[in-house]
Amino acid sequence: MSSEQNNTASTNKERAVSFLKQVADGEVREAYRTYISPGFSHHNPYFRGDADSLMVAMEEDASKNPHKTLEVHRAIEEKDIVVVHSHIKQQQEDTGVAVVHMMRFENGQIVELWDVGQPIPEDSLNENGAF
Repeated sequence: MSSEQNNTASTNKERAVSFLKQVADGEVREAYRTYISPGFSHHNPYFRGDADSLMVAMEEDASKNPHKTLEVHRAIEEKDIVVVHSHIKQQQEDTGVAVVHMMRFENGQIVELWDVGQPIPEDSLNENGAF
C-alpha cells in the first residue's frame, strides 16, 4: 500500500495541514513516511536541501520543544501548490512566530517545501495583529 493510499487526507491542502500538525506533535518520521516524496527537496537556508537533513532538524526541535503548538489560520490550495499560514509556539509562554509554509505536491506527496517565519513582537504597533 502506498503512502497516499494509507493517508486519510483527501486533498493536498488537508495533507499539508496534517503533515505540519504531525511534525509539530513530534511525529516527524511518521509525517515523512506518509507525506514526503522520495525526491523531496526544500529551501530552508539553515539546513542542507535534502529530506534527511530537514527531518533530523525537525526531530531535534521536537525533542527540545515537546510542548510546541501549531495553530493553522489559513490554508490555500492552487493547482499543485498549498500555502499554510500558521502560528507556531515552541513554549506556551512564547509569543511565537507567524509562519508561512509553501508546499508543492506530486501524486499526493510533498516534493518541495519553502518556509518563512516572522517572530511576533510582545508589543506590536499594528492593531490588526499578525493573524
